[in-house]
Amino acid sequence: MTVPTDVLLVEDRDAVRVLTLNRPEKLNALDTALTRALDAALDAADADRAVRAVVLTGAGRGFCAGADLREFSGLTPDRPDAVLERAALTARLQVRMQRMAKPVVSAVRGVAVGGGAGLAIGADMAVAGSDLRFGYPELKHSIVPALVMTGLVRHLGRKLAFELVSTGRLLDAGEALEHGLVNRVVEPDEVVAAALGIAEQWAAVEPRALAAAKDLFHRVADLPTDAAMRASQDVNALMRGFRR
Repeated sequence: MTVPTDVLLVEDRDAVRVLTLNRPEKLNALDTALTRALDAALDAADADRAVRAVVLTGAGRGFCAGADLREFSGLTPDRPDAVLERAALTARLQVRMQRMAKPVVSAVRGVAVGGGAGLAIGADMAVAGSDLRFGYPELKHSIVPALVMTGLVRHLGRKLAFELVSTGRLLDAGEALEHGLVNRVVEPDEVVAAALGIAEQWAAVEPRALAAAKDLFHRVADLPTDAAMRASQDVNALMRGFRR
C-alpha cells in the first residue's frame, strides 16, 4: 500500500521499497521538507530488515529539478545557522545512498539537474528514460554546484565534468549511458518497472552478502591497491558464514 507523506510517497512491493519524490508541480525540486523526508526515509529503509532493496523515483514528468530556489531568499549570511543546517542536510543526502547497506537503484525520467542529478547518480545503479535531461546548470543562476561536485567528478573524467559545471550543458540519455552515468535506457513510462526488475534481483540475494559486497565495493574504490586487497581478504574470510 502507498503511504502519502505530502512530499514523499513510500510503497513496499514485497522486499523492495519504492520512494517517490512527490512535488510534481515543482518537478520534485528539493525544498527542506522533501530533503528531510527523503533523508529520514532512506534511514528507515536501511534499518528495516524486511527491506532488501530500494527504488528511488520522482512523480510526474521529471525526476528532480534540484534545489528549490524559492528557499534561497531565506538562506542568507545573516542566518548562518539555517545556511549551515541546510548545507549539512544536503551534503548528507548526496552520499546517503552509497553509505546504506541496502542497494538503491534510481528510476529517472525527464529532468535530473543539480541536486537531482546528484541523487540520480548517487544511487548504486540508475535506469534512465529516453527523455532524460541531465546536468548542472547552477552557474546560470549564479550558484556554485558545490555539494554535488564530488559525486560528479568521481563519476566522470575531469574535462567533461568541468564542461557540465561551467557551461550548464545538459546530457541526453544516450550521452549519459555512453559516459557510464546510467546503466540502461528505456522508454520514459518503463523506468520504474525496469528499476524494480533490478531491485528484485538484489532482493533475491543473501542480504548480508550483498551488504558486504556493496560496502567493500565503495571502500576499495578509494583505497590504494595493497590496502584494497587487504580489505578484500578480510571480506573473503567473512563471507564463508554467508552461505545458506
